[in-house]
Amino acid sequence: MKHPNLKIESIHLAEILPYPNNTKLHPEAQVAQIAGSIREFGFNDPIAIDEQGTIIEGHGRYLAAQLLKLKTVPIIRLNHLTPAQRKAYALAHNKLTLNSDFDFELLKVEFEALQEMDLGDLELTGFSEDEINDLMKSPDFNTSTEDQQGKLDKKTEVICPNCGHEFEVDLKH
Repeated sequence: MKHPNLKIESIHLAEILPYPNNTKLHPEAQVAQIAGSIREFGFNDPIAIDEQGTIIEGHGRYLAAQLLKLKTVPIIRLNHLTPAQRKAYALAHNKLTLNSDFDFELLKVEFEALQEMDLGDLELTGFSEDEINDLMKSPDFNTSTEDQQGKLDKKTEVICPNCGHEFEVDLKH
């Protein structure tokens, strides 16, 4: 596998073209969330474009940049990809993160730490207030090793902070 020599550049937003067949939906609320993230944390994830300036991945960031009225944005050029690879990578980039879930035990620990650090608006993480509250009310997974060994064959009910779906979690590690 060849590793491309990627370089982050800053170009004018007007030089970027949306891909007309972009399959990922970006509702206004999500674009506003992305804009809030960029405003708070910076534009830390460059938009990937091809040699014509067409977006391969990063349409949500592109729309957020427009909302924020940014003149320039960071990009990376993926000129090493064939046309077929560009299409496949765009799909993979958007789908692969959806093929996993969160470690709810660690997610709860991270939100507890953020609350202690007094970050302020925890919704900057992309989680809604209701999702965060549901997560914080979920069963406490921070039991001792001895307690966990006694519960190896036990299951517990968990509410997904993303969708509210209730499911059982096997406490085996």
